[in-house]
Formats: sequence, C-alpha cells, structure tokens
Amino acid sequence: MANKLIGEIGLHKKISNIFAARNIITAKDALSMTEFELMELLDVGMKEIKSAIKLISEAASPPCQSARTLLERKVENEHLSGHLPTHLKGLDSTLCGGIPFGVLTELVGPPGIGKSQFCMKLALSASFPTAYGGLDGRVIYIDVESKFSSRRVIEMGLKSFPEVFHLKGMAQEMAGRILVLRPASLSDFTESIQELKDSILQNQVKLLVIDSMTALLSGENKPGAQRQHQLGWHISFLKSLAEFSRIPIVVTNQVRSQNRDETSQYSFQEKFKDGFQEHARTYDSHLVAALGINWAHAVTIRLVLEAKSGQRIIKVAKSPISPPLAFPFHITSAGISLLSDNGTELKGPGINTIHARGHSDMINFNEEV
Repeated sequence: MANKLIGEIGLHKKISNIFAARNIITAKDALSMTEFELMELLDVGMKEIKSAIKLISEAASPPCQSARTLLERKVENEHLSGHLPTHLKGLDSTLCGGIPFGVLTELVGPPGIGKSQFCMKLALSASFPTAYGGLDGRVIYIDVESKFSSRRVIEMGLKSFPEVFHLKGMAQEMAGRILVLRPASLSDFTESIQELKDSILQNQVKLLVIDSMTALLSGENKPGAQRQHQLGWHISFLKSLAEFSRIPIVVTNQVRSQNRDETSQYSFQEKFKDGFQEHARTYDSHLVAALGINWAHAVTIRLVLEAKSGQRIIKVAKSPISPPLAFPFHITSAGISLLSDNGTELKGPGINTIHARGHSDMINFNEEV
C-alpha cells in the first residue's frame, strides 16, 4: 500500500501534478517527509498539504476489519483455499483437512524417523483422483538426498488404496505424475525453483516437496552470515510461491544438538569434592530444528517426527488452527499409520523438544583441571 501511486489516490488534479513535478510519485515518498518539508518543496499552503496528506494516509493504510468481515471474505474465497489430505485421520482432523494450501509446512526430525516416507505418501495423495480423496494433479518432488523411491511409492499405493492401484495402468499413471528433480547444488536448486512459478499453473501441479532444505544449505562452504542471507532469499521466494500458486509446499528439515548455554539460558551443575572442582561436569543438551529462528517463523505448520521411549511420535508443534498435539505412529508397507486418532495435548517445553534414539539428554565432558 505504501507504493500506491499518488496519481491514483484521487487528489485534486492541480495538487497531484505538483507532486509529480517534484518527483514525489508514491504514498511512501510523500509520507516520508514532514508537512513543513512538503510545504516548502511544493510551494503550497499548509491547508492544502494537510488535506493531501490525509487522503494519502487513508489510501496507504488498509481499513480495520472485524473478525466477521474476515470470515465472510474467507468464505467468498474458499475456492482458493483447501487442504491436501494426509489420510491420517487424527492428523487431518487436527489440521482441519490436512496440509493447507498456500503456506509452508515443515517436517522436522532426526534421520530415519520417516520424513521422506511421509513426503512420498503426500505425493501419492496429491496425484490421486479426487474421487478417492486426492487432488488429481502433478507433483514436483525435489529430492536432494536421493531418498525418493518409485518402487516404495507404488508399494504404498497398492497397500493403502488397492481398489485404485489394481486398476489396469493406474500404478504407472500415478507414478508418472510425480516429477523428481535432483539438484546438484544450491545454485541448481535456485535456478529450478525460479523456473517453477509459471509451470506450476500451466501443468496442474498440486504439491511441491523439498527433501531436504538443510541438505542444500549444508553443502555450501560459505560463512554463516552468507548462508543466512541465502536462506533468507529462499524463505521469501518459497512463501511467495506458495501464496501465488495456492498449493501446499512441504519442506523437510533436520535436527541438531544444542546446549542451553548457546541461548544463555542453561545452567550447569558443578560438583565439588574435598574443596576442589570434580573432573566430571554435566551439561544439559537437547535436539532442536536446524536452519534457525528465521526459518521457524516462516513456516506456518511445523510437524515434528521423533522417537521417544521406543515409540515414534508425530507432534503438531506449530499451527495457527490447533493446539499442540502428539500422535503415536508406525511405518508399515502402506506407509505411515497412526496408532491412535486421538492426539495427546502437549504443554511446556515438550512442544518443541525433539527426541531421537541414541541421543542422550545429558552430555558429560571429562577434562583435566
């Protein structure tokens, strides 16, 4: 709105021409100056300046809207929204239908937990006929770590939807709707997604999967500041691509170990023996999502896949439409399946804490004094 042209705001033609003659073209140009500066530059009276600024401010500032108005507008634009079913009943119910269109959804978890399996099942769902709960479209699957398996996708389809996949030629048709790209570098990936914007609409693409964003950035031998700058550009582009195309974009993320002293919030325990500091010191440690805080703010939905006490769990850790919930799951020949459709509500640090097999909650450092 700040870039709205002054010539389109409805000012008196004489005043509008004076603004244009002084190269004040947009609302931002005018509102960046004081009334006295404008009066001196435009050589008009204060009354005319105040009147013009009032009109420009109203045009540049969107009006306040009630919750009812926003809801009515959402209903009017319902054809632009929607969800991709995960075919996990409890999760779909929690997310009001599945993975939402037009936003970024993140799957985060340790290696081997099932992120790629989840993505392949989503790709299958997006390519399915609408009569069977799919989106009847094509899928672009950016497979950075070469984990995509056509054989596994067909196996999932045969076990999950036998009534469809046993139809003659259906398995080949569904697999043929998934286009797999394997960029060799971040620059290749950047070039690919820039070319996608137009082809997504032209080719009835209904899902974009990036597995994984972390692997793309970790391959770049650049200083941290440059990597964050690159990540920032990709965040902005992917968000705008999701909004423009109105399709779900699903991105996987990995985890890293973080000591609490990294955030200046962790307290360590020191034991003393005979007045001297003991050799062993214990530090709290936990797993967190990689890519940092800016990425965390960019995603609308964050699903955490973890292993705790021998049980795999999917957590809805971030969602504007549901409380934090956890669902136990297992992986079968049909893909990911929930053990219960009733989620357990999470509270406190358990929402963002990530557990993994083989990771110790406490890290001991033994050093000589």
